Amino acid sequence: MDYLSILASKREGTGKKAMKSLRKEGSIPAVLYGSGTNTNLSVKPLAVRDLIYTSEFKLAELNLDGSKHKCFVKDIQFDPITDEIRHIDFLELIKGQPVKVNVPVNYVGESPGVKVGGSLMSQMRSIKIKCTPENIVSSLDLDISGVELGGAIRVRDLTVPANIEVLSVSAAPVAYVEVPRALKSAATAEAAEGEEETAGEGE
Repeated sequence: MDYLSILASKREGTGKKAMKSLRKEGSIPAVLYGSGTNTNLSVKPLAVRDLIYTSEFKLAELNLDGSKHKCFVKDIQFDPITDEIRHIDFLELIKGQPVKVNVPVNYVGESPGVKVGGSLMSQMRSIKIKCTPENIVSSLDLDISGVELGGAIRVRDLTVPANIEVLSVSAAPVAYVEVPRALKSAATAEAAEGEEETAGEGE
């Protein structure tokens, strides 16, 4: 996977007053975890925009006062009123050391159920996996070409590389094809007609 380069700066203050002052200056307080010591830092909102506001899973390379750290976003705190980013936790990636990440599901193929009017309903937008940094993928493919009306497809049906361990429950449904109300009504009407015909034949 490619890494999104982000310029960061070390910060000294850690209290509420220091955080508030930093935000007033237009920066976001952040912490880099994972290398044995925690590093307090700050980033600019524009620098992390493409990393945060996306449905894709992306890795980052923090350029911290000349040193580079490969990492990913572990947690984000948003302001409940303005929805602005208040704090970011980055987890450093160490070669050969397994990490747990959530990657999005990528649907491939065309469902027969959708072709006849059904709707594909997603129940899990991301899957938790465990692997080493060099084996992290941006998404996992899920083939829906065999999902009929009313059918579901589960975590165990995902296409997963051999060097990745899936941590999500294997039997959990990822998506299903919902039968539209019009088709349900038509099926009910047909069943009722069939019952009437059977009753008429018996008289």
